[in-house]
Amino acid sequence: MRGAWLMSVLPLMVLPVMAAAQDDGALERGFRQRAAAVVAEHASRRGAAAGYNAIAAALNRKEQGAWASQRTMELLREPWGDMFWQFPVIAVMYNDQGQLTAEARRALREAWRTYMPYRGDTENHWLLYYTSLYLAAQMYPNEAGGRWFTGKSSGENLRESREWIYHWMDLTVTKGQGEYDCTHYIGVYLLPLSYLAQWSEDPVMKRRAVKMLDWLIADFAVELTGGSWGGSHSRTDDFAVLEPGVNVAADFAWLFFGLGKPMTGYSGYVLYYLTAAAYRPPAVLHAIATDRGAPYVHRERKRTRNRWRFTDEKHAGVYRTAYLSKSYGVGSDQGGLLQPVQQHSWDLTWRVEEAAGVNNTIFSLHPYSGLHELQMYFTMHPDYAVEAVARSKRSYDSPDKLLGGSPYEQIAQVEDTVVALYNIAEGERFPHVNGFFSKDLREVVETGRVAEAGGVAETGGVAGTGRVKEAGGVAEAGVRAEPGWIFARGGKAFIAYLPLAGYEWRALERHAWMPVSAMGGRRLYSPHRKNGTILVAAEESEYASYEAFQKAVRALPLEVTLEPAPKVKMRTLRGRVLEAVWEEAPRVDGVAVRREDERLFEGPYVNATPRRMTMEHGAMRHEVDLSELAAGGGR
Repeated sequence: MRGAWLMSVLPLMVLPVMAAAQDDGALERGFRQRAAAVVAEHASRRGAAAGYNAIAAALNRKEQGAWASQRTMELLREPWGDMFWQFPVIAVMYNDQGQLTAEARRALREAWRTYMPYRGDTENHWLLYYTSLYLAAQMYPNEAGGRWFTGKSSGENLRESREWIYHWMDLTVTKGQGEYDCTHYIGVYLLPLSYLAQWSEDPVMKRRAVKMLDWLIADFAVELTGGSWGGSHSRTDDFAVLEPGVNVAADFAWLFFGLGKPMTGYSGYVLYYLTAAAYRPPAVLHAIATDRGAPYVHRERKRTRNRWRFTDEKHAGVYRTAYLSKSYGVGSDQGGLLQPVQQHSWDLTWRVEEAAGVNNTIFSLHPYSGLHELQMYFTMHPDYAVEAVARSKRSYDSPDKLLGGSPYEQIAQVEDTVVALYNIAEGERFPHVNGFFSKDLREVVETGRVAEAGGVAETGGVAGTGRVKEAGGVAEAGVRAEPGWIFARGGKAFIAYLPLAGYEWRALERHAWMPVSAMGGRRLYSPHRKNGTILVAAEESEYASYEAFQKAVRALPLEVTLEPAPKVKMRTLRGRVLEAVWEEAPRVDGVAVRREDERLFEGPYVNATPRRMTMEHGAMRHEVDLSELAAGGGR
């Protein structure tokens, strides 16, 4: 199977530098101050733009009962939003501390009879739907099916919802999430668990919800680079993939751990999380999220979402690797079609202090789109599938997109070296590789050979946006170049990027789906079906100078073959020998790497086997045991 392997081996483990344990009281005060700022900002919103979030925030603060009642009834005149209507309404219902009028409460109750929210077709949709239905049925017990849009009684709605929630919990802690490591949907996993932890009247459900919060927050915390969550994601979006420090995940990094800065106006998902349990993760997770005193490798096993065609595996394994250092993180999955439309397979993300407007990332991809992907994961009619997806996910069918997985990509990673191979089938509409080069990279140096009208000139100079400065003059964007290392500085990271086939620079075009901040960046366009990318990174502090880093990279033993299929053998800066061969398991130091039987989480800080997770940092230790779920979700 294409893209079936991801290479990662445990390095000689460097024990992390243990930061002094912070006073838990100080962590609590910082968290509560940030939480109060979020709720206050949402509660201050008024006018036609004020929605359920403003109402829930005001009720949470015991304010504005008359306004909240009036605005609630206005919004309920024409409910819309399906499961994304359900969870805000639940927040309003459960944050009512006596402020809402009897008329407003009757309108809320009636909406659960007259409005039929669509359950959706993804993991996050179903968790939102069933959590909301569970809590609504709990609030209105002992009512017949005629009082509910489902046609089922309160008890039936409660049982069905509880069974599905427990099923999801067990699937997550045995095979991993299908919508794993989402930069935006992390919010719609954390907030329903916060709801259940606070508002469920069942002590078993409350306990399990808190344990699941620990599980999901640990999954997130261990891979942060400052306030940015880099590496591979099952689902991200066109903005977040280019601005890793400005998205819902970044807001939670700020809320939980004080990392980075929040988005202007704060995420609504963070607000809804805080109107319920407002659970603060244990101090050990704060230490894990913030300590990058020494580099480490962290590995995870997740699963694909449900696959309906072209495979015998409903849930194929997803194997993720992350290397975290003081100034940057490098992360990847094994490549292939692991999630439709919004998959992001690999990148290097460097640490920044101010994330807004900064594109602190570099990566490559094959811009694939097509029926094979959509029919594997969706049940829509093939005649209009691509067009239908492109209407809502506007970059999907664009040849210059910078988001998406491909069946023609295979990735290997060892520590902070990544090899991405591309073997694009003949006849594919977009037979090229896109590399993203941010405007925020500094001192970009090319070492390949640039073809000019007068012959071939060595580059070795500094590249600005859209042009290559060289000894003989300035070459405009569109000039063709032969493969050669491209060096850059991102924050305090030294970066080396090698396209394995010829390329040219293209200015990023302005699209509605592209953040304005990306303008000024460039796309490395490599129009070759047999192709690849090698990325090597290091801390500035590891080398005497930028030039010394470049010299070390150029001296690395390296063998590249593109025909009949891509193959790379190289020695990394850290002394490992990596062999990546198309449709074969990667080899490290001569040993084939296979990951099918690995733990769910494995690293110096977070480790997990099915239903059991351990988080450790210095003397701090926290365990999550969900083995009770093995009994089928019963009590």
